[in-house]
Amino acid sequence: MGRVSGKVAIITGAAQGMGEAHARLFVAEGAKVILTDLNDKAGQALADSLGENAMFIRQDVTQKTDWQRVVQEGEARFGTINVLVANAGVIGKVASTLDFTEEDYHFVCNINQTGVFLGIQAVLPSMIKAGGGSIVNISSIAGMVACYGLPNIAYVASKFAVRGMTKRVAVEFGDKNIRCNSIHPGFIKTPMMAAATDEEGGDAVSMIPLRRMAEPEEVSNLALFLASGESAFISGMEHVIDGGMTAM
Repeated sequence: MGRVSGKVAIITGAAQGMGEAHARLFVAEGAKVILTDLNDKAGQALADSLGENAMFIRQDVTQKTDWQRVVQEGEARFGTINVLVANAGVIGKVASTLDFTEEDYHFVCNINQTGVFLGIQAVLPSMIKAGGGSIVNISSIAGMVACYGLPNIAYVASKFAVRGMTKRVAVEFGDKNIRCNSIHPGFIKTPMMAAATDEEGGDAVSMIPLRRMAEPEEVSNLALFLASGESAFISGMEHVIDGGMTAM
């Protein structure tokens, strides 16, 4: 208990799946958490269940004004921001590159890539005021390898971009005591993954050496570690959590 006590964290895409698991764990470990999502009903219900150390703000991560509002309202309630877990993301349709439209491409990249950029830009002044912070960007194994066949070129492009932005921010703001790392999950039991495959991961499970998908909480444990002082000298790195899938 208390591994992130005294920290104020923004967690995007927090209404369900990995984001919900992150929010639950961070509050349990002592953080004050600002949950954001477009699903205001589920997000507000989760925040209410977590008690006084959680608040929910409806947010579209692709909108700069929404990011400014989240930081302002979060600071007003809890104080300066120490942690950002940029978790919000979409897969988009499963399609070949030739069948993927420009509109499809921009839809995915606006959320997965531009949303992360805007979040980083919005929280940096608050973290500088706080004397430091930790940014944890949720990328994917699709930010490490081609993931041919699933799901699409935009998803891969956006997740590689998150990896690159992570390194840039880690180098640029290290002298401000701000760390930035990326997490690269493989197949995780979330509603988004179930929609793309099925509840147990479909045929993809046979490609995972551990022969199962991960529980969302397993990714949350890694996010908590990177947000906490336990990882104080870790920055600019990729942290793959995929059951050995990309080792093959």
